[in-house]
Amino acid sequence: MNGRPPKTHLSDKSAPLKAPKVFLLDVEGTVAPMSLVYEQLFPYARMHFERYLQGHSGEQGVMNDLAALAEESANETDATAPKFTNPDYWDEALPYLNWLMDRDRKSTALKSLQGRIWKIGFERDELKGTLFPDVPAALERWSSAGQVAIYSSGSVAAQMLLFRHSNFGDLTDRISGYFDTRTGPKTAASSYESIANAMDCRPQEIMFFSDAVRELDAARDAGCHTRIVMREGNAPVDDAHGHRKIKSFDLL
Repeated sequence: MNGRPPKTHLSDKSAPLKAPKVFLLDVEGTVAPMSLVYEQLFPYARMHFERYLQGHSGEQGVMNDLAALAEESANETDATAPKFTNPDYWDEALPYLNWLMDRDRKSTALKSLQGRIWKIGFERDELKGTLFPDVPAALERWSSAGQVAIYSSGSVAAQMLLFRHSNFGDLTDRISGYFDTRTGPKTAASSYESIANAMDCRPQEIMFFSDAVRELDAARDAGCHTRIVMREGNAPVDDAHGHRKIKSFDLL
């Protein structure tokens, strides 16, 4: 025994934040319905992977993604994963890409390739960034009072496409920063410290919104204030770990 009291889940109610400098937002289940990703974006990427790689595998950015994907495959610990060892053979990447998507793996290489395909879909108006109705007004209020930033497992490029081609028009002028898995895992406190540094503030001046308790726990461990977003269609939350629940941005 080290003599310390056991760790408990603490609410941020004891340290009220009058005016956050940064409103940090998750995407899936927070500003956009889960259905956007699983019913539109993922199927679109899966449908176009083969044709896209066939036509673009010689481009430097895509070559870099394939090399990173091969490295991920070499370090894969799940024996059921298809092997992808040679980035020069793009067709051999397809089984591994589909395997990663089936498991919703937060693979940086996968997310980058998805973002490249989604860019084409958004620009062709075959995809639309569906956001919840309360999002545009909230972004307007918060960007006037401070800064808005996005932190998602989807690539920065994909995040920007979502807000540029949203069902409410181009909202990118209200967003000051974008962060993805290159910043670090969303379940690591150090990631939120890095975001605070990038946004030129202290973690205590950030309010993080997410539907995922583990992400909110990490943000709170870093010193951020938190809100768990309870949207229709999200998975039920039995234990919010003391994070304050909200159903809408309208009252914030």
